[in-house]
Amino acid sequence: MYTYFLCFILFSVGLFSILRMRNIIKIIIGIIICEYAINLFFILVGYKMNGRSPIFSSTDEITRMVDPLPQALAMTSIVISLATTAILVALALRIYEKYGTFDVTKIRDLRG
Repeated sequence: MYTYFLCFILFSVGLFSILRMRNIIKIIIGIIICEYAINLFFILVGYKMNGRSPIFSSTDEITRMVDPLPQALAMTSIVISLATTAILVALALRIYEKYGTFDVTKIRDLRG
């Protein structure tokens, strides 16, 4: 149960970084931390103590098998987060080229 709480703390740290930081790079890092917390939660939902792989079972006993669906969701989420991160970094570079800063408050002041 404490692992779910640690997952929530990790998500909270990322959310704090998104909401309170003024640097675009730190905001992107906060988004990445939130994505990792969600992936960790997906993996923890499907985990069973002393569980075994559900692939090619020689017996019909299915009581101790690990659920593969959260693992597949985590893999999909990793691919989506990679694309999201690439887009955010590209946008941050374009903003830096145009305004010369990563600070959100200075970018708001330079709006014309």
